[in-house]
Amino acid sequence: MSSQDAEWDADAVRRLHADLVELYGPVESTDAHGADADADPAEGVRQLLTTILSQNVADANTARASESLFSTYDDFADIEDAPLEELAETIRVAGLAETKATRIQRSLAAIREETGGAYSLAFLDAMPTDEAKAWLTDIKGIGPKTASVVLNFHFGKPTMAVDTHVERVSKRFGLVPDAASNARAHDVLDALVPDELIYPLHVLLIEHGRTYCSARSPDCDNPVCERYCDCEGC
Repeated sequence: MSSQDAEWDADAVRRLHADLVELYGPVESTDAHGADADADPAEGVRQLLTTILSQNVADANTARASESLFSTYDDFADIEDAPLEELAETIRVAGLAETKATRIQRSLAAIREETGGAYSLAFLDAMPTDEAKAWLTDIKGIGPKTASVVLNFHFGKPTMAVDTHVERVSKRFGLVPDAASNARAHDVLDALVPDELIYPLHVLLIEHGRTYCSARSPDCDNPVCERYCDCEGC
């Protein structure tokens, strides 16, 4: 089967998942996924801010920016109230510092206003996934990927975070139309992928994109690409 003749449904996605597991091994659900949303109400907010910092930047710089942010300020109120220029300088290593600082403060203000003063995203846990995603993406600068990371990784909600690797591999395999926007790719995969496979397939598609199905000069000498892909490398 190639992306030219693949007819994707839930069973076909399960077969793809099984083939990826055979190639890479199973994904453990304990890998920071579906944390107890009630264990620490602040943790979801930290996840959101860290995900904002991660936009369009390498993981190492995200970690450095997060450490700087959370060690510089005592709490979320201090981050929200900080002078914008000061906050931007604190997270400068993450790139797009002024933009990300604005998004962070805008997000904290939205959370505080929604909860009546608390910096907690626990209220999202009780919402249906679509409503929770809509609440997050109503915040300017929070797109479907950032929302899906928070909702899936922290709350265990069934929504696929479509990064550059997931989008590239999904399009090459025909899971998502070539011309689909990133937002459309989120909608397509959320509707297609069985809920229980959202997280493990996300992880496995990223692994495949990094290991074989790179943006340039893909290495298609593997059984998954041979079965599902018809990119130029195949």
